[in-house]
Amino acid sequence: MKIDIISVVPALLDSPFAHSIMKRAKEKGLLEVNCLNLRDYTKYARAQVDDYQFGGGAGMVMMIEPLVNAIECLQKDTTYDEVIFLTPDGETFDQHIANELSLKTNLLLICGHYKGVDQRLRDHFVTREISIGDYVLSGGELAAAVIVDAVGRLLPGVLNDETSALTDSFQDNLLAPPVYTRPVEFRTWRVPDILLSGNHAKIEQWRHEEAIKRTEERRPDLLEKDDD
Repeated sequence: MKIDIISVVPALLDSPFAHSIMKRAKEKGLLEVNCLNLRDYTKYARAQVDDYQFGGGAGMVMMIEPLVNAIECLQKDTTYDEVIFLTPDGETFDQHIANELSLKTNLLLICGHYKGVDQRLRDHFVTREISIGDYVLSGGELAAAVIVDAVGRLLPGVLNDETSALTDSFQDNLLAPPVYTRPVEFRTWRVPDILLSGNHAKIEQWRHEEAIKRTEERRPDLLEKDDD
């Protein structure tokens, strides 16, 4: 998979993709991530990419021309399955969207900044708009990092144990059950005996029941999705 990211401050994305699972995914050739500086695509003086909004009001707006220059330049070499604008008023990102995007080949993420982007870009170039939550960030870079991480770890071969991703929280509208590791007993707190039994069928049944219990207690709204 190839993911290109257009940003005003691409240096913010240096660290998230240089370590751990994302680093291994890139080294294996399973994931290509390119962080592109929007200022490289502007023709305005002093690398300007924003301007005052028509009609007045507080906050600057990202100009359409540099963004279109960047998109059309990238499209000469890559056909994108989705051109995604990261914005607070987009659809809320969740595991199901991550699963869907992991099946794509090429994605282009546009990081919002300032007061947002000229609406004409959204009308004519963006194919999908995504938010990572009901709050406002200084820019879309952190949101891009979240999406790349959530999507990248789902690619076949990225995780050492591919079944691990399939048992994550939210994959089946359930939160993950409790997990334990050594020692068996610590300060009189003991690992549930069922997990030490070796009976894999009963262990899976216990895990499923605990997942339902935890979801009912903490995120009952997830169970309601199954009823829809």
